[in-house]
Amino acid sequence: MADREIEYKELAELTGMHPGTVSRHRNLKEMPERLEYETLESYCKALNCQPGDLLVRVE
Repeated sequence: MADREIEYKELAELTGMHPGTVSRHRNLKEMPERLEYETLESYCKALNCQPGDLLVRVE
């Protein structure tokens, strides 16, 4: 979001998600138990990126 200068409210509009959901995802410190494919796909389309740009594997 920062690289593309998009606020969470604008991302919510672009994805069709509730602003609270986008805000909650933005503030997570670890991977949620369940992340739907459609959610990840929506973020990638809105931000014009790949899933690997959003997720980092940490052991």
